[in-house]
Amino acid sequence: MQPLQIIGLIASYFGLLLFISYLTNRGGSNDDFFKAGKQSPWYLVAFGMIGASLSGVTFISVPGAVADNSFGYFQVVLGYTIGYAVIGLVLLPLYYRLNLTSIYTYLEGRFGVASYKTGASFFLLSRIVGASFRLYLVAIVLQDLVFDKIPFFGMDGVPFWVTVSITILLIWLYTFKSGIKTIVWTDTLQTLFMLVALGAGIYYVSEGLGISGIGIVHTIAESDLSQIFFFDDYKSGNYFFKQFISGAFIAIVMTGLDQDMMQKNLTCRNLKDAQKNMFWFTIVLTIVNLIFLGLGLLLTLYAQQEGMDAVKDKLFSTIAVDGGLGIGLAVFFLLGLIAAAYSSADSALTSLTTSFSIDILNIEKKHTKADQIKIRKKVHIAMSFVLLFVIVFFNYVIGDASVITKLFTFAGYTYGPLLGLYAFGLFSKAKVKDKWVPLVAIAAPLLGFVISYYSNTLFGFEFKFSILILNGFLTLLGLVLIRAKED
Repeated sequence: MQPLQIIGLIASYFGLLLFISYLTNRGGSNDDFFKAGKQSPWYLVAFGMIGASLSGVTFISVPGAVADNSFGYFQVVLGYTIGYAVIGLVLLPLYYRLNLTSIYTYLEGRFGVASYKTGASFFLLSRIVGASFRLYLVAIVLQDLVFDKIPFFGMDGVPFWVTVSITILLIWLYTFKSGIKTIVWTDTLQTLFMLVALGAGIYYVSEGLGISGIGIVHTIAESDLSQIFFFDDYKSGNYFFKQFISGAFIAIVMTGLDQDMMQKNLTCRNLKDAQKNMFWFTIVLTIVNLIFLGLGLLLTLYAQQEGMDAVKDKLFSTIAVDGGLGIGLAVFFLLGLIAAAYSSADSALTSLTTSFSIDILNIEKKHTKADQIKIRKKVHIAMSFVLLFVIVFFNYVIGDASVITKLFTFAGYTYGPLLGLYAFGLFSKAKVKDKWVPLVAIAAPLLGFVISYYSNTLFGFEFKFSILILNGFLTLLGLVLIRAKED
């Protein structure tokens, strides 16, 4: 496809999102922006959450990691199922009982203001970096495929910061008025495009390999790259119990303790609907991740067959556009890629706006409803600029390692304190010296980094994704040490 054709495809897709935004932007109140009036059908939320959870990381990075890690990532996915069960049975009932808009409000009632602000601040840091990772991954692919080839004011291509600025501007345009109310619907559309792209990828690549039907299953099953379980080396980052247990905790913190993902759940009409959402979301997401790994294996085999230099996060894009499999695959890939970009970034922008407005600025307590809307709109713009800055910064510091590995490793440091705070709050009745909580939350991941570094250097033991558990435990231990004396 030519760059102008791709731009036309992006423009058409964005036009469809704007149309959905127009249909859902009838209100524009903070209740619509933050909670969609608690009127979202659970099945739409469940389907849309699949796309938000997959994002560009799964769409690009999971298939690209198969060559190095086989199907080892599925050990993490299996762990997700345990984490989602905890969310549905423990966290959602708590959030609905307290009628929360921001889930971090729970920490204020349980521990105090300092704990509340600490939890919200760690979410803001986690989501800013996590959303930036995801959008960066998609942006560099679009930059390579399209914008580097378009002349721009005397330059050979459009600068990366311009590409990202346009992307974020488009997201801001269709979310600025009704926020989560719009996203529940746009995420449904974007999930559909991602799944269609997944199916098309398997169809075209299997045709290129000369296999079809049950032959696809046999090819995947017989390949050494389809190994899922790794029990041989407990020191390895790919060891089953590390991956499985880490997956459970990753799901708890990156979904259940994440305002972005929980904000969608809290738009359901009641707790029962929210729990049905989590149940079906878990089943479908597990299957879809396995299919993405299958696609990654087929793409790897095709690249080897054709002698293509396509590896890691560039594997899918290189084969889709330059692999000689026809324009159909290129179109479906780009639609899926664009959907992945918007599905993760739009909800992130909305949740960041929600958390900063409610948790940091306390707009619900300090301002009139009219002023709340004005402040929320200003925060929405400010968060757009923050994402822009961080993504452009990433362009200078990220190397060639798989983005999904970087994302989960970083999440282990930022979500670890949240895990410790909620674990202590839910499974004990003790109070803490609230003013010391920020210090504990900062010290725990710093100590976790030192332990992780020396365990690998001295003993060859890799924590990898399980660094989340270590940091959560260190936070929990710190909270035990600063327990308040009972009266």
